[in-house]
Amino acid sequence: MKSTTKPIVSGIVAVTFVLLVATSAIAHHSFIAFNMNDQKTVTGTVKEVEWTNPHIWIWIDVPNEKGVAELYGFEGMSPNFLERRNWTRTTLKAGEKITITFRPLRDGKNGGMFMNGRMTNGTVLTMGGSQ
Repeated sequence: MKSTTKPIVSGIVAVTFVLLVATSAIAHHSFIAFNMNDQKTVTGTVKEVEWTNPHIWIWIDVPNEKGVAELYGFEGMSPNFLERRNWTRTTLKAGEKITITFRPLRDGKNGGMFMNGRMTNGTVLTMGGSQ
């Protein structure tokens, strides 16, 4: 009986592992946090770019209707993906002005999923690369 039980237990452990990894991968690549049926545009000043895996984050200060800066955060693609599309860690620098079009966060917080941006020099940045 021992020899029959061991392969079954090993099979159950393997299937459980595969399901856990698949669930994590699906959750990681989910767009559930973003309202994919809406898009917004804001203009502000780059505060910081986090060039990190698994996704970059772009933080900008956006003046509200009273002129007070509010921090917005935008999730982008991975550095590897963007480097293959002519982005570098210095494509956006702190202090630069940019207008960003994005899919807003469902929870109403400032920011969302970066779609594209237009810099003051006319350069258009997309998650598909720079143009």
